[in-house]
Amino acid sequence: MVKNANTELCEVAMKTMTITIERIPRTLAFAGQEINVEELGIELPFARKPCSLEEVGGFGSYKILVTETKAMTPEEFDDFGHTLLKSRDWLAGKGGGTGDGYLCVEVTAPGRPYLYVNPEGGDYARYVARLG
Repeated sequence: MVKNANTELCEVAMKTMTITIERIPRTLAFAGQEINVEELGIELPFARKPCSLEEVGGFGSYKILVTETKAMTPEEFDDFGHTLLKSRDWLAGKGGGTGDGYLCVEVTAPGRPYLYVNPEGGDYARYVARLG
């Protein structure tokens, strides 16, 4: 503990919280094909064409249908999060909307929020939802 005449500061260990979200395996007919997805048990708002994570908040609530997961290092995630409109080969041709929700690539990194990216067939993060 650090003390001076006017204030008293204490260091406190950060508490953590674990959230469990159900992932429901489903098979969807999409663009004439059957694809396997995992539907998240919650709905999230999407932001359209955000430049960076600071602009992700969005509006509405949509079902998330995860088609794949892209694991990153924290450094890769931070770079991605600051340049969401940049072209990325690993997003090309993916995503889309169904009557049930958005087909998304889940983006993860240790110590970072989960992102759900729907490029709508493009090669950049056109629609992004954030969890955490």
